Amino acid sequence: MTTTTFDIVILGGGSGGYATALRASQLGMSVALIEKDRLGGTCLHNGCIPTKALLHAAEVADAAREARTFGVRATLDGIDMPGVHAYKDAVVHRLHKGLRGLIESAGVAIVEGDGRLAQTLPEGGGIIDVSGDRYQGRSLVLATGSAARSVPGLEIGGRVLTSDEALRLPEVPQRAVVVGGSVIGVEFASLWRSFGAEVTVVEALPTLVPLEDPSLSKQLERAFRKRGIAFRTGTRLTGVVQSESAATVTLDDGSTLDADVVLVAVGRAPRTEGLGYAEGGVRLDRGWVVTDERLATTVKGVYAVGDLVPGLQLAHRGFAHGIFVAEEIAGLTPQPVRDVTIPRVTYCEPELASVGLTEPQARDQYGQDAIEVVDYNLGGNGRSQVLRTAGSAKLVRVRNGPVVGVHLIGSRMGEQIGEAALIVGWEAHPEDVAALIHAHPTQNEALGEAALVLAGKPLHAHA
Repeated sequence: MTTTTFDIVILGGGSGGYATALRASQLGMSVALIEKDRLGGTCLHNGCIPTKALLHAAEVADAAREARTFGVRATLDGIDMPGVHAYKDAVVHRLHKGLRGLIESAGVAIVEGDGRLAQTLPEGGGIIDVSGDRYQGRSLVLATGSAARSVPGLEIGGRVLTSDEALRLPEVPQRAVVVGGSVIGVEFASLWRSFGAEVTVVEALPTLVPLEDPSLSKQLERAFRKRGIAFRTGTRLTGVVQSESAATVTLDDGSTLDADVVLVAVGRAPRTEGLGYAEGGVRLDRGWVVTDERLATTVKGVYAVGDLVPGLQLAHRGFAHGIFVAEEIAGLTPQPVRDVTIPRVTYCEPELASVGLTEPQARDQYGQDAIEVVDYNLGGNGRSQVLRTAGSAKLVRVRNGPVVGVHLIGSRMGEQIGEAALIVGWEAHPEDVAALIHAHPTQNEALGEAALVLAGKPLHAHA
């Protein structure tokens, strides 16, 4: 048994882990990054990147199907799933190769293997064991991420899938039931529908994407109806029976749905079980690692980042956590990461993009009469008309104060969330945004137009 000492030892090479490693290396610290699978974690291999590649293929299919609308003669002859997977896998391979080269060039020691917290130390930090070899860190960073959840009592296997298996389906299902109407669920529902499947989404809460602003939920439901995507909200799954030819889903209202596949998309759970965290004194709450706002755990010199920490489960949150922790350990006293300033994008068609407080949250926090809202319809946006997309740009502000929430829906609207995040993060007033010049014709103008309305000088909207 050997023990090697580093300034920082990181358990997990996903978004939060490798961001910590790269920033810590830049700051002159010695770093070991332990990963049992492939660097990049869920986002690169089983989440963000491969799903968005599939969604882009779905967009191409829709473009071919609707080509005559634009005066272009084209036909959609079908979906070649092996070809789609080859495209998807090539994207992932290029990014993985580049990431590994980047980490190696930074001088980070990459340790491949199954790591476990073996011991925490009174002076701070601890030791990670990897197949008998020990890696001691003056500081430890726990970054083991998350895994797909299932419904209690429902076994994954056969025709019942999580997103991990759905990413590798060899053919397009003719009929799909998606259990869960949040981000993962509506993204798969969208892409499968574009590929030609009949899709039904089952969501226990009253609306699709229930964590988003109610205006986005309503507009997404309207768009899904128009696209022929069925959904059952306020409805729970009670069981699934599989046969050789199909799966039958039973719902709590007594009805049934037949499907070729059943996707369970009810969120993700933190990966903490069996890793020695609790035994080492790290406090857990229902599997989540408990931290303070500076991402320190209950053990001196041990931090947690990304999906282990309760809150938004987003890769860019993990990146931000990783940078923060590296700078915190280096003594730079960075500003804590606040979930309210983190942008969120759901890449279904139409896309949803948001940052900050929803309208109900803002009214709860500041008072019912202290909030002003404008919901600018994309019907007045030239670029959106060219793209033939419906949707809106909604701004939520404190009366005579800053914008505290931005909520967007429409084709490609995720590309506008960068400015929205700056508006909310910098506590800009609508007057500040209205003074900026937005290029014409772009969908980005919708943000400027909404700000003009709140600033009392609407241009392409009725006062």
